[in-house]
Amino acid sequence: MQDRPANPHFARLSRRGLLKGGAGALTLAGAAALPGRLLAQDPIKVAGVYTVPVEQQWVSRIHVAAEAAKAAGQIDYTYSENTANTDYPRVMREYAESGVDLIVGEIFGVEQEAREVVTDYPDTAFLMGSSFLDDPAYPNLAVFDNYIQDASYLSGIIAGAMTSTGNIGMVGGFPIPEVNRLMNAFMAGVQEVQTDTAFQVAFIGSWFDPPKAKETAFAMIENGADVMYAERFGVSDAAQERGVLAIGNVIDTQPDYPETVVASALWHFEPTLDAAIARVRDGAFSAEDYGVYSFMRAGGCSLAPLGTFEGKVPEEAMALVTERTEQIMSGAFTVEIDDAEPTST
Repeated sequence: MQDRPANPHFARLSRRGLLKGGAGALTLAGAAALPGRLLAQDPIKVAGVYTVPVEQQWVSRIHVAAEAAKAAGQIDYTYSENTANTDYPRVMREYAESGVDLIVGEIFGVEQEAREVVTDYPDTAFLMGSSFLDDPAYPNLAVFDNYIQDASYLSGIIAGAMTSTGNIGMVGGFPIPEVNRLMNAFMAGVQEVQTDTAFQVAFIGSWFDPPKAKETAFAMIENGADVMYAERFGVSDAAQERGVLAIGNVIDTQPDYPETVVASALWHFEPTLDAAIARVRDGAFSAEDYGVYSFMRAGGCSLAPLGTFEGKVPEEAMALVTERTEQIMSGAFTVEIDDAEPTST
């Protein structure tokens, strides 16, 4: 296995071409497929294995998509949340032994252990969030990540137009590729409209520790930040209490912070899950990288409506957001995928 390249998907797209995300009509190359064993009318048995509560931003997108597919009669869905990394392989095995068709989850902390499970259950399809690329040595393991850099970039344009101090705070969980690329895209969007912005960047070493994220954000606000990038829960609470603005990530939190959250980059997992369901049903599930289904052109991400901030963002910035959105959708503009760890400036 090799670390994921900084920009793996642009070449793939050029070669191959909340619940509003479309299915995305991308066909990806793959390795040996699983045998077909489902009738067209049978719901696919899907199990989710999550290391955090299903309310957590990232996992909630998977959970919401699965619940929607369940409501549509496409799948039978069960899940386990708050699964410790030490228990993760065991839970995977239990679901595989129970006869589920597809297991979905996130194996960032148990990459090798999870692959050992995958090898032991070749007739089970695994769709797992991972920092590694697909590998033909594991033909029943497809990987994904939330490549929502397009929407993150657009939210950065708005942040750059809304800061008065030119000082923006950014609080992330861990400096891994799926976090880094969104932060870097956001920073690039800011710099398109505010070239001299200073960034304060910190990682709290947890996927779900709102108090720690809040305290980290407080320190940045005291150091001059008037816009906060809320990659983790807790940051918008600090922004609200201190009367500064925030930019959301993955989910739309403006209803909870109507005077604080200006905009959010939304992740729509539906195109990713729909593609996996179709592969399993057709007996064609294989080692693929589903990251492309998170791209804006595939319906995998979008910029949340401004809502309470409608008319409060400078018109020039919104015109640029509209222009860049059209260019992203047409392929005329490409947001760089930069997986390098961002640093304070």
